[in-house]
Amino acid sequence: MDEQVRVPKQKRAIEKKDKIIDAGFELICENGYYNTNTAEIAKKAGVSTGIIYQYFKDKHDILMEALNKYGEDLFFPTIKTNITKDNFEESLRTMIKDHIKEHKMSKIAHEEITSMIHSDPDVANYYYTKELDTSNNIKKNLIDNGFNNEHLDERVHIMIGMIDNLCHEVTYHKHHDMNYDIMTDIVINNIKELFK
Repeated sequence: MDEQVRVPKQKRAIEKKDKIIDAGFELICENGYYNTNTAEIAKKAGVSTGIIYQYFKDKHDILMEALNKYGEDLFFPTIKTNITKDNFEESLRTMIKDHIKEHKMSKIAHEEITSMIHSDPDVANYYYTKELDTSNNIKKNLIDNGFNNEHLDERVHIMIGMIDNLCHEVTYHKHHDMNYDIMTDIVINNIKELFK
């Protein structure tokens, strides 16, 4: 089937492919990857199963395209502002707030894809590549703004881990007796200590 897969060039074909990606991702996130099939994706996208195979090899191909389209927003703290020494705390608060918002908007998707990281080598590779890209982007931003670059890889990795853990805690409410405002302050203060 590989030779049948084509790259759309016309606007309508591109829109059709995007519709399939969106429908597939939505179903995979709602029902789980293994409980979703191409016939269901086709129905939700309003196309025939044959059309799906014009653009994709299989549902795994759809998943990987969806990750390329949505994965960064789902999994990685984004930097919407230039992090400087003057706005460091404010940037951290914005990063945490945006990351929690993304987690909450796509809670089911996040759970499904996170579980696949452990069972699907392509999803794992995607995740770790994006994690490295995110770390490198944050690192470059910090270096460009005069932060000490000693052990920066390690410090950025710890920072992302703390933010991610906080976002998971807030999103999934694992511990109902926790005060998340206080927890956020503690995370921010610890990150600030890391970068003194």
